Amino acid sequence: MGRLIYSAITSIDGYVEDASGAFDWSAPDAEVHAFVNDRERAVGTHLIGRRMFETMKVWDDLSNFTDRSPEVVDFAAVWQAADKVVYSTTLEAATTGRTRLHRSFDPDEVAAMVRASDRDVSIGGAALAAQAFDAGIVDEVQLYLNPIAVGGGKPALPGGVRLALLDERRFTGGVVYVRYAVRR
Repeated sequence: MGRLIYSAITSIDGYVEDASGAFDWSAPDAEVHAFVNDRERAVGTHLIGRRMFETMKVWDDLSNFTDRSPEVVDFAAVWQAADKVVYSTTLEAATTGRTRLHRSFDPDEVAAMVRASDRDVSIGGAALAAQAFDAGIVDEVQLYLNPIAVGGGKPALPGGVRLALLDERRFTGGVVYVRYAVRR
C-alpha cells in the first residue's frame, strides 16, 4: 500500500509563493535537486491542480531546458515515468504523457487509489493538498525549507495540521529537508 505524500519547496516562513505569486527563490541547487529526484523516484502517481500542471508540464520535453545538468535530465525522466492526475474544471485537455484529467477532487476516490497502489502517491499544490488535509487522507509531509523569508503569499500548509517529525537533513546551501507524519 502506498502513502499519500504532500511535498513542497517553501520559504523558511512557510510560503510556496511570495505575495506577488513568484517562487523563483525556490529553485534547488544541484545537491537539493538530486535529493528531490531520489525522493520522487518512489512516487508512482502525482495528483496536481491546473496551476501545478501548467508549471510542471515543461518537464515533458527536455528541449525546454538550456540547463541539461544530470539533475535536470534525471528529474525529467522521473517525472515522465510517473502517472499524473490533473484536477481542473477549466483545463480543456491534459496534453502531457501519462496524464489523466479529472474535473473534481474526490477524497474517497483518492484514498482508494492510495490503498490500491504499490507505490507512493504525491499530491502537489497547496490548494489541492488543503482539500486532502481537510479530508484527513494525507499520510506524510515533506518540506524543503529555503533560507529566505518572503513575508507573505500562498501558505504551504493549511491551519491546524499537526505533524510528528520523522526525518531531517541539512544541505550546504542552507536548505533544510523535513519529513513528517501527519498526526490524526
